[in-house]
Amino acid sequence: MTTPTRILVPVDFSPNSEHALDYAVNLASRLDATVHVLNVIGIPTLGVPELGVAVTSGVIDSIVRENQDAVDKLVAARKTKAKLADGILRTGDPRDTILQVAAEIGADLIVMGTHGRRGLTRALVGSVAEAIVRTSPVPVLTLRQPK
Repeated sequence: MTTPTRILVPVDFSPNSEHALDYAVNLASRLDATVHVLNVIGIPTLGVPELGVAVTSGVIDSIVRENQDAVDKLVAARKTKAKLADGILRTGDPRDTILQVAAEIGADLIVMGTHGRRGLTRALVGSVAEAIVRTSPVPVLTLRQPK
């Protein structure tokens, strides 16, 4: 087992994901690792053809711009605490995209927040964290926000 040097942190701008990011930054500072922050704009956000909901290119551009700005702010706010790479923004299915980016950057650890959904909400929304834990070729550390 080797000490992580590249830590991927997927964020959805929820308090849980920001807590996971802070944890990863703290860990990275102790390990001299680099943190890579990723935000994935999910396909349903861009439109749901089955429901007849379409999103104009202007709205898509606005979503992309706002999310990139938010990722950049998360990174900038933590630059003095650890090594952080430029924020990464992608579109697609978060489950696939997180694993794809992990492979691209050579991540040796993924740190992510979990919402702890149960019941119908979990069945309808699914768990990105659970899917990553089950399918990731690298270790995954999941964190819930303290109460």
